[in-house]
Amino acid sequence: MGQNDNELEQIKMQTRQVVEELLEVAQLEEGDIVVVGCSSSEVQNEKIGSHSSAEIGKAIFEQIYDILKKRGLYLAAQCCEHLNRALVIEKETACRYGYERVNVVPQLKAGGSFGTAAYAGMDHPVMVEEVRARAGIDIGDTLIGMHLVPVAVPVRTKTKTIGMAHVVCARTRAKFIGGERAKYDLEHR
Repeated sequence: MGQNDNELEQIKMQTRQVVEELLEVAQLEEGDIVVVGCSSSEVQNEKIGSHSSAEIGKAIFEQIYDILKKRGLYLAAQCCEHLNRALVIEKETACRYGYERVNVVPQLKAGGSFGTAAYAGMDHPVMVEEVRARAGIDIGDTLIGMHLVPVAVPVRTKTKTIGMAHVVCARTRAKFIGGERAKYDLEHR
């Protein structure tokens, strides 16, 4: 099912809003990873995995990738469950963090539209099985939590949906240790 121009522009605008709202509170530093999972089916108000849209996956990927790249942040694009939620990242990210590469190329029905768009749109894409991201965006209940650094903290955004898909964002913070006598640096959580 093709999207009309107005629907795609709305999806792009909502995507940009969600990313900006997350980055406003996430306290990320240059070089941090942001993991994103996206169901284009859910964006279209269909059951996850049932109506993948290359057009929607590409539109959402381009918005997120552009914003993150300009801020010196890395995108980890989570694929669907058929690839065990493997991720598309830049080769530079894999090298910087020492992530082991795996060999698979995401496709529309095995990886999802967002992962496929990321693989086609990144400068030097590689696949990995896991990352430790400092923040994340879950578009359509794709379950990104396995790729977040503990401790994940929900970020409430004003923009609650992209298309018809439910959006949940998270940032992470360092673990508080030491008990009641400990003092914490709350400015750099």
